Amino acid sequence: MANELKLMCILAHPDDESLGNGGMLAKYAAEGVKTYLVTATRGERGWFGDERDHPGLEKLGKTRENVLLDAAEVLDIRYVDFLDYIDGDLDQADPVEAIAKIVGHLRHVRPDVVVTFGPYGGYGHPDHIAISQYTTAAIVEAANPDSLYHRNMAPHRVSKLYYMAETEEVFAVYQAVFGNLIMDIDGAKRGIVTWPDWSVTTRIDTWKYWRTVSSAIACHRTQLPAYHVFEQLSEEQRKVLWGTQNYYRVFSLVNGGRQVEEDLFEGLR
Repeated sequence: MANELKLMCILAHPDDESLGNGGMLAKYAAEGVKTYLVTATRGERGWFGDERDHPGLEKLGKTRENVLLDAAEVLDIRYVDFLDYIDGDLDQADPVEAIAKIVGHLRHVRPDVVVTFGPYGGYGHPDHIAISQYTTAAIVEAANPDSLYHRNMAPHRVSKLYYMAETEEVFAVYQAVFGNLIMDIDGAKRGIVTWPDWSVTTRIDTWKYWRTVSSAIACHRTQLPAYHVFEQLSEEQRKVLWGTQNYYRVFSLVNGGRQVEEDLFEGLR
């Protein structure tokens, strides 16, 4: 049955798949689950060099698209597509249009499980928050037989939706690598928002795949000026980042209860 199962990640930027979900994606691909990725933007504003050397949104976007495809190959992701929004503008998109695009992917691929960002976007990133909202709405709409979106495609009901659930322990390592993750949005400083351990519904053992994750992250080397720090992480820090990946089960049509899951497909196999 594993060969029939499908997992889709719907994320905001190139590198979200590797940094936040790489171990999980590698694990399920290795188990024969079909893995799919939809990324909202091409990370066109992810430039950390001298602004005078910025190659321009289109050229940088193409570069980051190519490295994402390289990372997806490392992680053995079956299908990659983009929503074609500009990095940093996602929360200003027409929500009807954005939701409709995602509905199209959901009805085309017909995934059993969907993973996206949580409502606080990790550290308040507007693009992360927007893709969480659009994805959640699109899952409802994809199942609606009366939807006006993609009426030429059969409705599809996702069985389980998960949000990425970054714990305090994980963010402590990320801050050791990147420094304080702070954004100034609308005059307010936004920083990391962690999930309490008790709120994590699902812990996926991914330690076996940490080298695969490291190789996928390396594809994004031009985006991550601090990449060399990843190469110097202690084994304990690597285990925090890549030994287990945590999720919050937003809903499930196939299982429930307080017992912590060890499989996103619990109840489906």
